[in-house]
Amino acid sequence: MPSALASFSLAGRTAVVTGSSRGIGLACALMMREVGARVTFHGIETRPEVIPEDAPYIEADLAQPEALSRLIRETMENGPAPDLLVSCAGSFFDVPFPEVTPAIWEKTFDVNVRSAYFLAQAFAKCRGNDGGSIVLVSSTNGYQAEVDSTVYDTSKGALVMMTRTLAMALAPQGIRVNGLAPGLIRTPLTAPWLESDHALRAHYERKILLNRIGRPEDCASACVFLCSDASAYVTGQTLVVDGGLTCGQVGRLPSAL
Repeated sequence: MPSALASFSLAGRTAVVTGSSRGIGLACALMMREVGARVTFHGIETRPEVIPEDAPYIEADLAQPEALSRLIRETMENGPAPDLLVSCAGSFFDVPFPEVTPAIWEKTFDVNVRSAYFLAQAFAKCRGNDGGSIVLVSSTNGYQAEVDSTVYDTSKGALVMMTRTLAMALAPQGIRVNGLAPGLIRTPLTAPWLESDHALRAHYERKILLNRIGRPEDCASACVFLCSDASAYVTGQTLVVDGGLTCGQVGRLPSAL
């Protein structure tokens, strides 16, 4: 019988991780490499220095429809067809609700939702009936709303349902589809206000049951699990990684109370 630890290995697997030039996507891609996968990295900027020198890197703006087919094509040109897809590309463009424009709505959904959907479609066409695994990175914002975040929240809620419906659609091909919903994680997107707004950070630290802001690596280990054979009987599920942020209504109360 193979070692139980072997089921967590990604040795011999090939992956593409979108949005992997920084933050959670970068951590996921690096940890997947660490456990044996051959990973193609992706970002919208010129190749960052943090990308390993021997790793393929594709620069593409997934808000542009033609970028989706190019990403899959170039991934396949760089080596074996991927059997793992982690869709982590996403961003935040919200303004207060009265100021939201159709352009903001469309840009948010192009990056956060449409790209994930059609990349999954392209991936499934490449895989045929050879199986595989898809991880869609959403957010706890897909479950709980936030002030001045109406479009972003709606897009992340769409990813939660996309995880379920694609799991049904792709099960006949042996492709598992799961989601990852990070809570408050220290990334290049959140770090500026975490460092500048000490009162708000203290509020979150009280609300988070584990008493700390999350790290990208916290999400990466969950991503590896969902990609690996250790989760072979898991599909259509979204794993929340938030330190208990969304567990209760109030969070931890001060000891004086």
